[in-house]
Amino acid sequence: MNSTDHSNISLLKEIAELLNEGTEMQPMLQGALRKFLKGTNFETGWIFFVNKRGRHELIAHENLPLALEDRNCHFLEKGGCWCISKYRNQELMKASNIIECQRIENATTACVGDCAGITHHATVPLQSGQERFGLLNVASPNTVRFTDDELALLESVAFQMGSAIKRILLTKQEQEMALVQERNRLARDLHDSVNQLLFSVTLTSRAGIEMAEKTETKETFKEIQNLTQEALTEMRALIWQLRPKGLESGLIEAIKGYAEMLGLQLKVKVSGVLQLPSRIEETLFRLTQEALNNVRKHAGVKEAQIFITITQTDVLLVIKDEGRGFQVDSLVQLPSIGLQSMRDRTKALGGSVDWVSNLGKGTEILIRLPY
Repeated sequence: MNSTDHSNISLLKEIAELLNEGTEMQPMLQGALRKFLKGTNFETGWIFFVNKRGRHELIAHENLPLALEDRNCHFLEKGGCWCISKYRNQELMKASNIIECQRIENATTACVGDCAGITHHATVPLQSGQERFGLLNVASPNTVRFTDDELALLESVAFQMGSAIKRILLTKQEQEMALVQERNRLARDLHDSVNQLLFSVTLTSRAGIEMAEKTETKETFKEIQNLTQEALTEMRALIWQLRPKGLESGLIEAIKGYAEMLGLQLKVKVSGVLQLPSRIEETLFRLTQEALNNVRKHAGVKEAQIFITITQTDVLLVIKDEGRGFQVDSLVQLPSIGLQSMRDRTKALGGSVDWVSNLGKGTEILIRLPY
């Protein structure tokens, strides 16, 4: 074994240790890429994730030339290229030597900075078994061809990265399953204890109304009944949020069921084919729950409309009511409206939320999510 082989084995061991210890996807891949570049003749690199619809996302990059760093890596984030196209078409199965980069050409043509002698890059798919996640691209100045040994090393690192990505995804799935189980347990406890207790108080206050002789006493029992009924509705809504009934039968049925539970009349219109990833579907349901809660609590009406439009890249959700509305400038004084929560949910998935509302003219919430 020569010194180069020994050095490569040591590098792969160090990268494996780093990947095995990682718990967060982006920092883990960033660290592995940095260590790989430091231990080889490659000087710059970037990692794309590519989803099942062929859309790519820049996950990590290291030591990019100024032209590729321009405007938050604009030429890497936007547009198409040969390697992504080959990846989508299942034509890129191993480390390839060498690819002339359309992204680098575009950056050079735009004269936005120095490419530091980078004109070509090698590329290798990131995968685990038959499951593919994206691409690892690496390059060096004034280099248009890497050796077979360098490509073999690149393929070994890509294999390690693919295994680590799969591990992280499985861990997150386990965490999500544990969260769902905990939600179900809490929902059962609330239903079996607090929910039943409130229902009993409702029945008791109803009996008190019938048995009381004094008007003041009857009014007191009526107030207790109203407050308890309101609390019961709130509790049922909370249980729905913890364990949504009907979502297994489809998003629309779940939304309609929740609106019915709140006592709202709901009109739903869907444009496009409603076949969404489960994470997007649940997020849409949670966002709609929040919006419908706002209608019941703040709008002063019992009707609402929902429009769902699905395109090839995004889903648009619009929730509209003709209620009392609010002044947008006053949102700071209205934390209970829950718009910040909706904004956080959409931002977590790379989406956006906006709203249009005026006093006495209703409210319209517009949500866009990529998928």
